[in-house]
Amino acid sequence: MSQEKTIGWLKAASAIVIAFGLLMLLGAHPATSAPIALLADIIFWPLDGQQAGSAPEARLLGAIAGGILSGWGVMLWQLSTRLYPQDPALARTLILSSLGVWFVTDGLASIAAGAALNAVLNIGFLLLFVIPLWRPARTIPI
Repeated sequence: MSQEKTIGWLKAASAIVIAFGLLMLLGAHPATSAPIALLADIIFWPLDGQQAGSAPEARLLGAIAGGILSGWGVMLWQLSTRLYPQDPALARTLILSSLGVWFVTDGLASIAAGAALNAVLNIGFLLLFVIPLWRPARTIPI
């Protein structure tokens, strides 16, 4: 994949991470929590309306997680647009190592929490970044 395509793909993937973080932030307020409550209900299958996320501590943890996820997405964007063009190898290492830690810890914790479907869904997020970074940067488009 060419460097320009890789950067474009990474920017789009970073924007998706930011958007998901913002969606989680919306879940912290009762008036805007429906999308996150639906997602939680899907992840804790079956659809039964039991996962409303209405407890204050759930809203707080959603706000914290949404803020962290949004910030991580901005950092991924910056690595993709500012560092990757100058030092693709370093940017690749930083992005993939942070994704690896997130994927393993989030997946194991999701399984421990009884939300194994979240660990499976995380594969999609992982692939958003792994696909363009699978091989080191090439100067010749593939």
